[in-house]
Amino acid sequence: MEERTRAYLRGRFGDYYRRAEITPPPDANEREWGYIPWTSSPGTTMVRHKSLLDLGELESFLERERPRHVYFSAGRYDDPSASSMSEKNWRSSDLVFDLDADHLPSVTLGEDSYAEMLAKCKDALMRLLDFLEDDFGFDDLTIAFSGGRGYHVHVRDAGVLELESDARREIVDYVRGIGLEFDALLDEEAVGGEAGRKSPAHNQYLPTDGGWGRRVHERLRRELEEVRDLDEEAAIERLSEYEGIGEKRARAAWNIARERFVEIERGNLSAHPVVKTVAERVATEVLETDDAPIDEPVTTDTNRLIRLPGTLHGGSGLAVVRLARDELAAFDPLVDAVPETFVGHDITVEVTEGGPVELLGDSFTLSEGEQSVPEHLGVFLMARGRAEKGQE
Repeated sequence: MEERTRAYLRGRFGDYYRRAEITPPPDANEREWGYIPWTSSPGTTMVRHKSLLDLGELESFLERERPRHVYFSAGRYDDPSASSMSEKNWRSSDLVFDLDADHLPSVTLGEDSYAEMLAKCKDALMRLLDFLEDDFGFDDLTIAFSGGRGYHVHVRDAGVLELESDARREIVDYVRGIGLEFDALLDEEAVGGEAGRKSPAHNQYLPTDGGWGRRVHERLRRELEEVRDLDEEAAIERLSEYEGIGEKRARAAWNIARERFVEIERGNLSAHPVVKTVAERVATEVLETDDAPIDEPVTTDTNRLIRLPGTLHGGSGLAVVRLARDELAAFDPLVDAVPETFVGHDITVEVTEGGPVELLGDSFTLSEGEQSVPEHLGVFLMARGRAEKGQE
């Protein structure tokens, strides 16, 4: 990045911070703070091990320093400005989750557009929230668009704040579906038998009310509901695609789907052994597609620094946006995270990497060379390294 570009972005970031209202996190004085300035040296320089006492009043600091990136710690400490982690004396930490589009198995780098990557990341976010709210019952959640390639979620329920890394690892394994055994998902219900006589038999059920069992049951029910409505030949062909299910067993599964679908709806896997076999194959698919592909080290690290909502992301020029739960469905990061400060003006840039861009509801196809563009687009291109500031 050229010095002219760096100076321009730092100046315009300062204009943004003069108008912005930034809300610090709870217990802000107990957290470590860090930031990356607009330096001319190669790479980036992190300034960290700061407390709010060191920085001064937050909004004044942002106006004065106009940083490229701003972070605060998940952890709370007795001495957040101590120069080593051991001297800080850790007390507690938010449980933090980071979803990054670059790391999603559903994203094809080099093929998916930035907008497509962000859309897939929001789908993953909704799955993560399903785990956190429904499976764990967490209430105190703060959700934010990261300003770059994904989303952050902070859990601040009292029961998680003092968890150490090993306990946080167990939560990671659960939302990722790591080490989950199919039989561990099942409930059993005794059927038949009387006191003093032979032991009763047991039916096995997939839970229909929560957890991974519910996810597997929902997928199994949809699958067999679709199979039920097929003719025999098509149903057998479809079911035979599952490993270990031949024509005879496929026909049995089709008949159960047609004649005893109420048992499928109840989650009963004991109507015929093939039903459990299908459920096991479906469970494998669910574990591959319905997990939350979080950045695992972020969640297990009790000292992690994370972006401050309301600040700007120096790699995109977009805002880190705190989001209410009911705002997620309608939120479009390439519209709603564009700072108003950068809207309504044109600037000259030297495009160094052309190609398509979607921003603020418009689509652009840029060629290399000097041209006049809307400022919000120019800031985005410069921050992402696709343009330099031109002469006005």
